[in-house]
Amino acid sequence: MHISKFFLYSALVAVVACGGAALTGNLPFIPPLLILFFIFLSIAFQGYPTLKGFSYTMVILTCFAAAVSYPQYFTRWGNFDLSTLITPSIQLIMFGMGTTMSLRDFAGLLKMPTPVLIGVTCQFAIMPVLGYTIAQLSGLPNEIAAGIVLIGCVPSGMASNVIAYLAKANVALSVTITSIATMLGPLFTPLLMKTLAGEFIEINTLKMMWDILKMVILPVGIGLLFNQLFHGKTPWLAAVMPYVSMFGIAFSIVVIAAAGRDNLLTVGPLLVMLVLTHNVLGYTVGYWTARLFRLKERDCRTIAIEVGMQNGGLASGLSKEMGRIATLGLAAAIFGPLMNVTGSILASWWHRKTPKD
Repeated sequence: MHISKFFLYSALVAVVACGGAALTGNLPFIPPLLILFFIFLSIAFQGYPTLKGFSYTMVILTCFAAAVSYPQYFTRWGNFDLSTLITPSIQLIMFGMGTTMSLRDFAGLLKMPTPVLIGVTCQFAIMPVLGYTIAQLSGLPNEIAAGIVLIGCVPSGMASNVIAYLAKANVALSVTITSIATMLGPLFTPLLMKTLAGEFIEINTLKMMWDILKMVILPVGIGLLFNQLFHGKTPWLAAVMPYVSMFGIAFSIVVIAAAGRDNLLTVGPLLVMLVLTHNVLGYTVGYWTARLFRLKERDCRTIAIEVGMQNGGLASGLSKEMGRIATLGLAAAIFGPLMNVTGSILASWWHRKTPKD
């Protein structure tokens, strides 16, 4: 039997056993069986080209399930609070992002100004308004509802560039929008949060601006400079940074899930549904807004992806800096894995449909 099929069948056995444990009242067996289910799936997916892209998401779900099931191992080690590592991990990810960028990424604004301006405007208009509307209608506690607004107010991240490539979208436009939106983040994210989330929680605009500058702009700037000085001389860094980024994102999600376990058990299913709605509406409204401006199909796909996929790591870091990772950070912790799943599905669908233009 092929090894991938073996693990696929093992995953099936684990989930059936999980259901059996639930029906018979053996609740302590559910968490380890659920964790095994996700582990087996992550290994099995490696053997199937169409599913391989979901392996990392299964790893994230494994970590998420472990954090919620055994939070004591993911909040403190002795006297050390693990949440203090969230900000440095985000800074490291942003440095890695900077090493993959160059000034040519910003030159795209001059080459294709209309799609870029439409994309950046959509980035800071659609998701914040959708987030505010969903938060208002959710009935969730204020700090958790504000987290939905926060994930809508941050810019897109590098994941959108990968999905744009897989979706046969305009990768150059995707990179340009991500780069410009990231640079504008210190201005627009705090102002949008003050305007839209101010009724849910108190927002210190200047402090948030500084937090984004130190978490995003400074490390991205250092990464850009590093790329300019050592371009082509450090191939090992290009190979290592994607794994560092994946670990950093997983670490942030795990710590937030563990810290907010009690809140997740209370509002988890509802929050998942709301975050998924936010994400899917972002793709939909972003795409049709671009169509409204009669952009090319590849550009419409790009803007849909840029709008729907947010920088969950930055949202996690900001929730930590505000001292509210157990509430404000929950939406970001859920949005990250869901975004990867929906983005991969969307990319697979569009990949089979080559744009006529």
